[in-house]
Parts: sequence; C-alpha cells; structure tokens
Amino acid sequence: MDITSSNSGDIIQLGDGGGRGYPLGRARAVFKADGAETNDSYSVSEWWLDPGFAGFGAHRHDANDDMFYVLAGEVTFVLDGQTSVAGAGSFLRVPPGVEHDYRNDGSAAARIVNVFIPGGFESRCRRSSNGSRRSP
Repeated sequence: MDITSSNSGDIIQLGDGGGRGYPLGRARAVFKADGAETNDSYSVSEWWLDPGFAGFGAHRHDANDDMFYVLAGEVTFVLDGQTSVAGAGSFLRVPPGVEHDYRNDGSAAARIVNVFIPGGFESRCRRSSNGSRRSP
C-alpha cells in the first residue's frame, strides 16, 4: 500500500514502482519524494538507464548536493572531466559547483537512486520529460 501526503511532516511509504514517473528518452525517473512532501528540503528519485543512454550533458548545481547510489548495472560518471565507472553498491556524492554527467556505456540496463539536497528537482524533470538530452 502506498501512503503519501502533501504535508512535509507526514510519513511517505511507497511500494515497488510507486511514485511519479517521467520518461526522459533512454532514461526514466520515478520520484519518491520531493516538492510539497519534503517542503523542497530534499528529493529522492529512482532512475532506469537503458544501455547506451548517453547522459543529459555536463552540468553543475550551484547550491545542491547530488548523490547517487547504484542499485544495478554500471554507470559511468564524468566529474570535472574525469571518468569513473561505478557498479552496483557504489555511492557517489557530487558537491555543489562540480560539473558532472552520467551515462550507461554497458549492454545491460542500470538502475540508480538519486538524492538531491535541497529538493525541487522533480519540477525540472516534469518540464524535460519530452525525451530531450537537456539536463533536467
């Protein structure tokens, strides 16, 4: 059973696949918590990256920590021009101001959890869910 509320002080419980989904070309995001649910204090989303997903393009967040936990597959991260491959169980924190991108160079789908602090990230994905490569 999914339990959600628009009040940032309420419990959020979502089953597998629960949340608000956004198709983004060869990637798909499902937001578990953001916006009114967290008073924009954080965002939690689950991402599926198809094989060959080329990323959204290098970008930076001036005031946000961007954290990634790889659940399945391998994800190639580009951090200030340096490449790093992260497999299942890997965690990565990208502090504010660091240029970054991620992609799936592998032959299998990859799955990650993203935590974005402070929140408000979902609105970017909502605007970008037309399949473009632009950063959400």
